[in-house]
This record gives sequence, C-alpha cells and structure tokens, in this order.
Amino acid sequence: MTTISQRAALTPRQLTRAADRISFIYLERCTVHRDANAITAQDAEGTTHIPSATIGTLLLGPGTRITHQAMSVLGETGAAVCWVGERGVRYYASGRALSRSSALMEAQARQWANARSRLAVARAMYRLRFPDEDPAGLTRHELLGHEGRRVKDCYRAQAARTGVPWRGRQYTPGDFTTGDAVNQAITAAAQCMYGIAHAVVTSLGCSPALGFVHSGHELSFVLDIADLYKTEIGIPLAFDVAAEDEEDTGPRTRRALRDRINETSLLERCVEDIKHLLLPGEVGATDSDPGADRDVVTLQSDGGREVPSGFNYDGPSDDYERVSW
Repeated sequence: MTTISQRAALTPRQLTRAADRISFIYLERCTVHRDANAITAQDAEGTTHIPSATIGTLLLGPGTRITHQAMSVLGETGAAVCWVGERGVRYYASGRALSRSSALMEAQARQWANARSRLAVARAMYRLRFPDEDPAGLTRHELLGHEGRRVKDCYRAQAARTGVPWRGRQYTPGDFTTGDAVNQAITAAAQCMYGIAHAVVTSLGCSPALGFVHSGHELSFVLDIADLYKTEIGIPLAFDVAAEDEEDTGPRTRRALRDRINETSLLERCVEDIKHLLLPGEVGATDSDPGADRDVVTLQSDGGREVPSGFNYDGPSDDYERVSW
C-alpha cells in the first residue's frame, strides 16, 4: 500500500455523484482501514473491500475501530461518517464537499440573509412536504402550527393503518429505551435520516448550519432537509417495523430505511430538492452539473465583478504579474 503523500488527491470527475451513491453502510465489531481508494472492514470472518467513493454515509456501530488513513480517504471522497450506539444514532463527523464550486453555498447564504427570501424558502419546504396545501401568505408561526397538525395526523393515520397502538411521541434525549417500540423506531429512522441529509448537504457544499425552519444549531439546515421526508418515508416505515415485531427495532429500522431509500432513489431526489429550494429557476453548479468539477478560485472586485486569482493586480491591466504562493 502506498503512503498518503504519494497518492494523488481525487478530482471531482473521479468522484461518484451524491445522487448515485449507496445511502449508507452500517458496520459493527470490525476494524476499518484503507486499501488504495477503498476502505476495508476486517473481522473474524475476513476482510471486505468497499469503494469509498460509492458511500453516502458510513455508520460505525459498537465495537468498530477506524484508522486515520480510512478517515482520510472518506474525507477525500466526501462521505459522511456517523458513530452509532446501540441506544440510538448520533451524527459526529462529515467529509469534504464533492463540489468544488461555492455556488450553492453562496445561494444559501443569500436566501438565508434576507428575511423575505428566508420565509419564502420555508414556505417552499412546506409545499414540498404537503403539496395539497398552499402555504402562500402563512406566517412562520402559522407554518409551524400547520406542520404540527399534519405530523399528528400522520401518526394517527399510520397507527390506524398498521394497528400499532399510539400514545403520543415519547423520546428522552440520550435514552433510546424510554419509548415503546414504535417510538424507538421513529427515533432510529429520524436519526438515520439526519445522517443521510447531512451527507447530501455537505457533499453539495452547502452550510449545515444555515437553516430556514430550524435555527440556532450547527445542523439546522440538515434538520430542515431531513424533515422533508418525515411524513412520507420515516414515520410510515417506523410503524411498519413496529407492527412486525417489538424486538430490535433500532437495527431493523435502519435496514428497512436503507432499502426504502434505495428503492425510492431518495438521494437523487434530495439533491434536486436542495437545488430547487436554493436556486429556484436557475441552473446551479452542483455535483450533477457540468461546471461543478471546475476547481476554480476567483477574486472579488468592484461592481460584483470577479477576476482570476493567481495574479498581482498592482499595476496596469496589461502587466499583471502571475503569482504563486
């Protein structure tokens, strides 16, 4: 195996688009290492090679150890990494963006910085979740009220559909076992969706912190995106899992959610939804666009003009000096 310093960094064209990746891979009781541009999972039964550029989110369960070189290649390929406990799922780290362009990050910052456009994006998110309702004209408080009512209706409808008793949402942060089977399944599904949403958000180069519904947390935008699919995918699946059996709801929910995400091509949809929300009616430089692999840095000049970097601009325009740092 060659050393890190001898191995060239991957270019955007060599990376798998976020929309085409495996939603997440769960590993436990093994050692995760690196072999070229793949990661390896070694346990008592042998060694498994996994192409790192195909991973959206890597979930590391109990008994896992991961090397510095494995984290390095995961960072290079933009994969997110979650450390997962038996009592729940928590998100701790992410890789670098797949896109070298800052177009979506800048669009997100513009939309977020203006109070009117921030509310407009929040309404667009509500419209994505509940297309049968028109949120135009609703205030933020009214949006929250409508969302709360729709989520309660979803809980009741899924309980009636599956026959699972529903006594309300019960979750104590840090204690996965306090809720009944269906509440544990809802928690597991939600936390997995947070990890997946975080992987897509960071892979597109967006800021996880600049949310349009949630605020004040480093993962506000991640929570916004994950919630887009709560009533359509997360909650119904959790009730299905709880209806099958009350044992091992966490692992079974993760496996069922992984299959459902792949069946519905959710990663591709998530990428397109983020583009639609941040760049409505525009072609953004994301990982699915031709310009997304341009590793270009420009300098900001007057009048909103950008000029090429790598030049010293002290002097006449026909005598700019090329500089190298």
